Amino acid sequence: MFSSLLASTTSGGSSYTMIIWIVVLFVIIWFMMLRPQKKQEKLKKAMLETMETGDTVLTNSGFYGTLIDVSDDTVIVEFGNNKNCRIPMQKSAIAEVEKASEAVADDTTEEK
Repeated sequence: MFSSLLASTTSGGSSYTMIIWIVVLFVIIWFMMLRPQKKQEKLKKAMLETMETGDTVLTNSGFYGTLIDVSDDTVIVEFGNNKNCRIPMQKSAIAEVEKASEAVADDTTEEK
């Protein structure tokens, strides 16, 4: 009885075809997930490399601040109007950067 069940459920050609389809599907899903992630990492790395003193930044914790000093892997960010609130942070803690020149250009176009 068991031998007839095993013979009917496992046919040689279809099991290999099924395995090949599963592997192909896995590879497609892997590339669909991996490629956008690599692209996003590349954009963030470029953003962090172009940061300059005076740029406005948004941290991962949701605070807006102005860059006071930029070094290799850390930045000093000034928060709020109080000039004494300067906090050193890792560059990886920066979520977005708005260039100081872009902010000035936006202000002048709004005034017109």
